Amino acid sequence: MVRIRLQRRGKRNYATYRVVIADQRAPIKGKFIADVGFYNPHTNEFKVDAEAVNKWIGNGAQPTPTVHNLLIDKKIIKGKKVTSWRPKKKEGEAAASAGPEKKSEEAAEQVVAESPKKTETEQAGV
Repeated sequence: MVRIRLQRRGKRNYATYRVVIADQRAPIKGKFIADVGFYNPHTNEFKVDAEAVNKWIGNGAQPTPTVHNLLIDKKIIKGKKVTSWRPKKKEGEAAASAGPEKKSEEAAEQVVAESPKKTETEQAGV
């Protein structure tokens, strides 16, 4: 499948990106079919050849979520934005989000541990 994606360029700690048409299996910094624009996240500058992008989308190329959202921002394509990434949950947040279910399990374990155990004779009914 052909993808419209970002290819990282620029100096260390100052990334800029090319917007390229590439095979999905091609390496990120590797071979690409066409260069259709660029994106500089530091200045928020995004320029692409709108005709070329629409031609490639018409031919079946799929934009990555980030490129899709950038194209929608610049009104090159129409549609809704998609979620491109989610921040990882920290350990403290993961425990807090488990909330009531986790607490009820812990309470049940404490009740079981506190209940007196019957001896074998009591269990036999003597």
